[in-house]
Amino acid sequence: MNPIEAARVAARGLFANKLRALLTMLGVVIGVGAVIALMSLGNGAQTQITSQVQSLGTNLLFVNPGQAQTQTNVRTAAGSAQSLTYEDAQAIASELGDVIVGVAPERTVPGAQVIAGGQNWQTRIIGVTPDYEEVRNFHVASGDFITQSELDSRSAVIVLGANVAKNLFGDDDPIDQTVRISAFGGSGINARVIGVMESKGGNSLSNQDDQAFMPLTTVATRLSPARTNQASNMVSTITIEVADQNMIQTVVQQVGDVLRTRHEVAQDDFVISSQQDYLNSVSQITGVFTAFLGSIAGISLVVGGIGIMNIMLVSVTERTREIGIRKAVGAHRRDILAQFLVEAVVVSLAGGLTGIALGAGLSRVVGQVSLSGQTIPSIVSVQSIVLAFSVSAAVGLFFGIYPAMRASRLNPIQALRYE
Repeated sequence: MNPIEAARVAARGLFANKLRALLTMLGVVIGVGAVIALMSLGNGAQTQITSQVQSLGTNLLFVNPGQAQTQTNVRTAAGSAQSLTYEDAQAIASELGDVIVGVAPERTVPGAQVIAGGQNWQTRIIGVTPDYEEVRNFHVASGDFITQSELDSRSAVIVLGANVAKNLFGDDDPIDQTVRISAFGGSGINARVIGVMESKGGNSLSNQDDQAFMPLTTVATRLSPARTNQASNMVSTITIEVADQNMIQTVVQQVGDVLRTRHEVAQDDFVISSQQDYLNSVSQITGVFTAFLGSIAGISLVVGGIGIMNIMLVSVTERTREIGIRKAVGAHRRDILAQFLVEAVVVSLAGGLTGIALGAGLSRVVGQVSLSGQTIPSIVSVQSIVLAFSVSAAVGLFFGIYPAMRASRLNPIQALRYE
């Protein structure tokens, strides 16, 4: 029997029991639809997080404290030591000026209260230098960013993130308005709003619009003053923009040499990581997450395959006499085998195509749902469609083999006697 004839006979057998074929197909439809929908959400989450990292800037290096502290015999986590200073950032900028574009030290004050009129908003205040705007590729939408003169004079000025400005002032213009800022351990200060940052959005872990910026010197001495002069110079992160991506590893070594010379410690008390390190980690984590979602949805395909096998076995039993007649008039085992295999594959492929359409539609709907003010875009990739379609065909073939072989092995004499 040629393939066309096998497909024709299989289609006739399926149309003879339309409802049963549709119910059998339903398991594959649900399985493929779930795979497409969940993998599209996983791909969307990966793309969203990657774009957030890339929006920080390009060719970036991040220097963070690395040596854990020991206090009262309790060793704290890595990164908790205060080992980086504003002078470290200045030294890096001075000694590596030919291979870097800029250096942006930061000092973060979490949980600060910003009050304007009758509105109160809790956010994080980041002490920065003028280089921050270019290094981190984060610009003002209106007004001005912090200037060198404001940094040197420890001016009480502030640049609001888009969300902070919206929550404090609504549709009013916040420029030149005065806000009251208070932080844990400080008495609080009044600051003049000089700018509002462009909106960059965020995800469930971090929102770049929900923060505000002040001169680093103002944060260190007026908003959250330290008890000693040395402590007041501490910074939480130093971000470095490298001029050439091909020079990143060289710059990492040079920055390490500068800090080792300055700190004079036996063991590095800092950690240098690149933007690509973050992207690689994000890609690995989200890739595992997407594969996990796909594997969970794949269980539905296995269940659908078992349903195909079950119905095909019932079909073989019901059509035993038909099989006997076909063998009696000259049909070979391979003809019977091909007939039932084609039936199983047709059911599976039809369910796969329907499931792809269902999954794509479902992913669009889920992608519009907002959770905590954030949406996860859904991206239906060609790879996920090919994978789901191929797996659905393989499921039909695999679970259709046993019923088809059972049908092909029937003894024609016994089959003709079957009532």
